[in-house]
Amino acid sequence: MKSAEYASSKVEEWEKAGKPLMWIAWQLALLCVAWAYVFGARGEQCTPGNRRAYYKSKGSAHPTIATKCQVIRPDNPKDSCNGCKWYPDKKRTRFFDCRGFTYWVLLIVYGWKLQGAGATSQWDNDKNWKAKGEIKTMPKNVLVCLFQRKSGSTKTMAHTGFGYGTETVECQNGVQHFTKLNSKWTHWALPACVEEEYVPPADAPKEDTTVAKVYKKGSKGAEVKKIQQLLLDRGYKLPKYGADGSYGAETEAAVKQFQQDWGLKVDGKVGPETLKMLESTPEKKKTYTVTITGLDKSEAQGICDKYKTAKMKEEK
Repeated sequence: MKSAEYASSKVEEWEKAGKPLMWIAWQLALLCVAWAYVFGARGEQCTPGNRRAYYKSKGSAHPTIATKCQVIRPDNPKDSCNGCKWYPDKKRTRFFDCRGFTYWVLLIVYGWKLQGAGATSQWDNDKNWKAKGEIKTMPKNVLVCLFQRKSGSTKTMAHTGFGYGTETVECQNGVQHFTKLNSKWTHWALPACVEEEYVPPADAPKEDTTVAKVYKKGSKGAEVKKIQQLLLDRGYKLPKYGADGSYGAETEAAVKQFQQDWGLKVDGKVGPETLKMLESTPEKKKTYTVTITGLDKSEAQGICDKYKTAKMKEEK
């Protein structure tokens, strides 16, 4: 196991030698192998004070911190790190969690910060990435961040790490290096700081990364106004606010009525299915009232006979 001091000196050496930053980032990640996992950490030095601080804030939710660290273990704790595997040659290492590991490596090499407090928020922030996609489209010639979608979820990312070629480095129960891409990884993302632009191969399948938008109570904007106008055009009334671009209780009630009328799931939300139905259903035919004056009784009666909805009213 290498120390934090050794890793820092190597990064400085590689930078002076003019090595590519992407290469340096990958090599730094490899130098961190076997360093400790601590939930919430972003590369702090592994000292008794830092260990106690994280254990105090996270407590029993992360018992591996307590059982594997000799400073805070419940039975026979020590006051120093002497003899600890994370204190090689009496030199400090660092600790991370998965998203803190990728954050720290990119910060050290590029001076750039991944935005987001967790794997999901990092993935969701498009400012973090030049490109991203499903794992089957992962490029092999560039350093990427890997993501693992939580089982059964369409939004939550459960884990993150680095990928390069077919190799991976991740911080899960400590920093680990694998020479083969594990099937658990579901997505990849190219950090915006990486100097090499990613160009998908000409024959690579294009992934549709569009996320289906759902409009509901509280939504605002031009699309909501469009939905409201579609409702009005189809005879669904919005008497108080009309098409004002704000999705309130009135709009929700009109949507529910539309969904009920057309056999859709009645939840008051406009997703892809409801929107498609709104756009494809016919508009309500507009009607007009015409008043004709100066007719005698027989002429008026003739019009009423011709138009069954016409009504005759005697002028005074």
